[in-house]
This record gives sequence, C-alpha cells and structure tokens, in this order.
Amino acid sequence: MIPLEFWITAFIVVIAPGTGVVYTIAIGLGRGRAASVAAALGCTIGIVPHMSAAILGFAAILHTSAVLFQGFKLLGAAYLVYLAIQTLRDRGALRFNADKAAKTPWQTARTGFLINILNPKLSIFFLAFLPQFFPSGTPDALGHMLVLSAIFMAMTLVVFVVYGVFAAAARTYVLSSERALGWMRRATALAFGAMAARLALSEV
Repeated sequence: MIPLEFWITAFIVVIAPGTGVVYTIAIGLGRGRAASVAAALGCTIGIVPHMSAAILGFAAILHTSAVLFQGFKLLGAAYLVYLAIQTLRDRGALRFNADKAAKTPWQTARTGFLINILNPKLSIFFLAFLPQFFPSGTPDALGHMLVLSAIFMAMTLVVFVVYGVFAAAARTYVLSSERALGWMRRATALAFGAMAARLALSEV
C-alpha cells in the first residue's frame, strides 16, 4: 500500500513552480491547449532518466563527482538562459503569438524533455525522495521504487496538463493585449533566467 505521506509530498513537489511548469504555462498561453499537452508530456518524459538514475544508483555517482555535476548543471543553466533570450526575442521555443505552425508537437515536447533532463538536481532529488517511502522490510525494493516512480510521473503529467489547459483558456485575453503579452514575455524570460542562476549556483 502506498503511504499517504507519499501522495501528499509528491503532490506538493509536482505543483511547486519550476522550469517545467513555467514552460508548460508559456506554451499554453502562446499556442493553446494541444501544444500545452505536448509540453507537459515532454517535461514528464524528461524526468524518466533522473528516476532511472536514482533507481540504478547513478545519481550517487553524479553526486560524488564534482566535475561531472558542475558540467552537467552548467549545461542545463545555459539552456535555460537560451530559452530566456529566445523568449525576449519572441521566437524559438516560447513564441507568444497565435501561429500554431511555429512548432510541431514533437518539437514542443522535445524542448520540455531537454528542460528537465538537463537539470542534474532532479537525479539527486529522486535518490533522496523515493527511498523515504519504502515500507520496513520491503522484499522487492526495486519493484516498489518503480511503482512510486510511475505514480509520481502520472501525477506530474496530470498537474502539468491542468496548468497548461488553464493557461490556454486565458490565451485569448493575453494575445489580444500587447501590454499583457509584453509582461508575460518578460516574466517568463525572468523566470527562466532566475532558475538558470539558481541551478548554476547550486552546490548539491
């Protein structure tokens, strides 16, 4: 039986604003509901390698290798800076206009995937997060971790889709207002920039 503490903790972690949430909301505002679902799916798939790393123990290696961790997190921070710049230039991954042909669902999902896969702190998070909810004396620890991982991913997908759908519902107002459009673009770029700085300056 999955402990109630896991459901509560996982839900709090999933709904907390992060790069994936910002990206999904931005896509929902810029390109509508279908694109936001693709973004949510890409972000969700992007956490699979980190969960796999935690399950297989690779996250421990990443955590103990300062050079590997620093290089990986700087790569992720650089990608977030790139997204911030592209947002301000009104082209690329986050384009706030009504041109639905600007990006295919695959391209939208791919960007969401890259956003999460280039954040090495996710591996360390799952390494510390999942084992907390193992029942004492669990005979099949691997199987139990896989179940918890599947639940966490499903929860992530559902919550991100909800974020994106609500954002898509507000897109008519945002896209019809140049002032709202400008503020949204700057706010999104600032959010990505702040997350890039936090990731680059993180120690663990």
